[in-house]
Amino acid sequence: MKTDTLIGMLARNAGPAPRGLAARRLSPAAIAGMLLSAGAAIAVFGAIPFGMFATGTPWIKMAYAGALALTAGWLTARQSRPAAAVATPRLAAMAVVTVMLAVGGISFFAAPAGARLEALLGHSWLSCPWNVLALSLPALAASLWAVRGLAPTRPRAAGFAAGLMAGSVGAFGYSLACPEASAAFVAVWYTLGIALTGAVGALLGRKVLRW
Repeated sequence: MKTDTLIGMLARNAGPAPRGLAARRLSPAAIAGMLLSAGAAIAVFGAIPFGMFATGTPWIKMAYAGALALTAGWLTARQSRPAAAVATPRLAAMAVVTVMLAVGGISFFAAPAGARLEALLGHSWLSCPWNVLALSLPALAASLWAVRGLAPTRPRAAGFAAGLMAGSVGAFGYSLACPEASAAFVAVWYTLGIALTGAVGALLGRKVLRW
């Protein structure tokens, strides 16, 4: 059978690709991962005092993690489709991180000189990135499964994007249990935990997302 004939047979009556397929696969993965990470964070570390919600601290954490999860999810959806443009969602994700770093920098330099190191390191800087990574693993597994069912042509890039989304979801869950109150802390150590999850996603994506 000639190649052109085979292609014609496969394409006959195929119709257009379903719209929103990537979102329909990725959204449940992100939601399930967020619920699992929040539940695990509260079960292991305990919930933050309710009074903290009267301050801006938890809202900054959740806004950052939520905005990055949305933009990284957009990037993941694009990376899951052949030849899809990724520049705009990539810039959107970078903009979210840049804004958080700027907020953290302002918070750091606004603190008294003697309190800046404590504001940056808090009480859990050594464990925070690893906690975010650990809490992100369920979302990462679900996200990679969702992307695998699509058509990624750049497995490493798709895995990295899925890892960023999962890391943001894990950071959102961790924010419900993390008592750190400094935006500088969030900008550095939450971002590092999210980046670590992205790196794990890229490493796994090379194998599990390959056709």
